[in-house]
Amino acid sequence: MRIAFLGTPEFALPSLRALIDRGDTLAVFTQPDRPVGRKAILTPPPVKVLAEAHGIPVFQFDRIRSAEGREALESFAPDLMVTAAFGQILSAKNLAIPRLGTINVHGSLLPKYRGASPIQSAIIAGETETGVTTMMTDVGMDTGDMLLKAATPIDPDETYEQLSERLAVIGADLLLKTLEQLENGTLTRTPQDPEAATVCHMLTKEDGRIDPNRPAKRIHDLVRGTNPWPCAYAMLDGSPLKVFETRLTDATFSDVPGTLRERGGKLFLCCEDGALEIVSLQASGKKRMEAGAFLRGCTLDGKILC
Repeated sequence: MRIAFLGTPEFALPSLRALIDRGDTLAVFTQPDRPVGRKAILTPPPVKVLAEAHGIPVFQFDRIRSAEGREALESFAPDLMVTAAFGQILSAKNLAIPRLGTINVHGSLLPKYRGASPIQSAIIAGETETGVTTMMTDVGMDTGDMLLKAATPIDPDETYEQLSERLAVIGADLLLKTLEQLENGTLTRTPQDPEAATVCHMLTKEDGRIDPNRPAKRIHDLVRGTNPWPCAYAMLDGSPLKVFETRLTDATFSDVPGTLRERGGKLFLCCEDGALEIVSLQASGKKRMEAGAFLRGCTLDGKILC
């Protein structure tokens, strides 16, 4: 089968590897190289690196909806398009190109968490289960008919990065099952219930802002869901303090929410309903450190996060 694969980050890699192993004729469409890090080093998307390592042609467009993007897709003449965390919205003209349509590997149990941040949003919301859905892409935002689903529990301390890695592998396996059913004529389509749908937006740095006036569990979920990006943070003495890892605890303090307390070499944040242990953090201009090591270099006891 001739398949145009549209994907960009690490989440898309297992799905692309699965198609490579299947022996399909592939072309990869991905985002342009972007500056990364403080030195703004121009870096290719992970999908591009994998594709080039296997001699697969790669096409990069700022807008796949542009005339150039459509022409490149039409020139490849795919039987099917497969998308996985591509990062761009396809137009009706894009979607009309493959004769078998476009299958998307989406990191949630649709119709919940349609949109750009399904994995992060599920963790931040405190969900205990999520999964992957393969779906037929239409012109809406993840509104197409569902094909197959695979559910998985979310560990109480699992981060966005950890869950994303697991879901990527689950998604690749689900994609293979979807293609098998497509080829043998047993694949069925199930319309989504719009009344049960939820939508999640692309996260910004501000979405990581910690509000100490919330319950400890909600803050813990925010920290997990924004690790490693955009990363949870709060302001300490006018500068951002990033919080990478927290731990729920039975420790209690009588201080107002936002107060930091040190006990036995550990650091705690007072919250609305108790305290949350801060396990690793990073002060402005410093490296990420475990809380114990951080406290050996400074005193935070009694300071206020806001």
